[in-house]
Amino acid sequence: MSKKDEKTNVMRLLEQKKLRYEAYNYEKLGLTNGKEIAEALGEDPDRVFKTLVTVGKTKEHYVFVIPVCAELDLKKAAKAVGEKSLAMLPQKELLPLTGYVHGGCSPVGMKKSFPTVLHETAEQYETILFSGGKVGFQVEIAPSSLKKLIRFSFADVTVDQ
Repeated sequence: MSKKDEKTNVMRLLEQKKLRYEAYNYEKLGLTNGKEIAEALGEDPDRVFKTLVTVGKTKEHYVFVIPVCAELDLKKAAKAVGEKSLAMLPQKELLPLTGYVHGGCSPVGMKKSFPTVLHETAEQYETILFSGGKVGFQVEIAPSSLKKLIRFSFADVTVDQ
């Protein structure tokens, strides 16, 4: 990435912790669909993840990072975090809660730290890609490196396909 390329807060945080990552900017393509983004980057969609924020019956918030083509199974997700039930966070609440807009939400650098679950398939990849914290940006990092920045667990939290 050249010096003139834009850096997001996610990238700055990764650099602060001296974590190796790759950054991708697809901003000019105007893509928002995860599968299309994976294809544009030449990546396997199973290795490209989206970040979803939920709210539990207890009013606690939880973050789930799942493959872009998968669908979050709210029952499995609730079980993974010890909640009776979960609901997706209403879109209008995302920015005030996390500091991120829809389509640019990253598990790294949220305003507050929330319990986070990565889909269990993330463990099988050397590196995974997820939002760089702004629409049009992705970062690629090893899950083992990500552990140095945020606390998370692995679980099967998607709808069986």
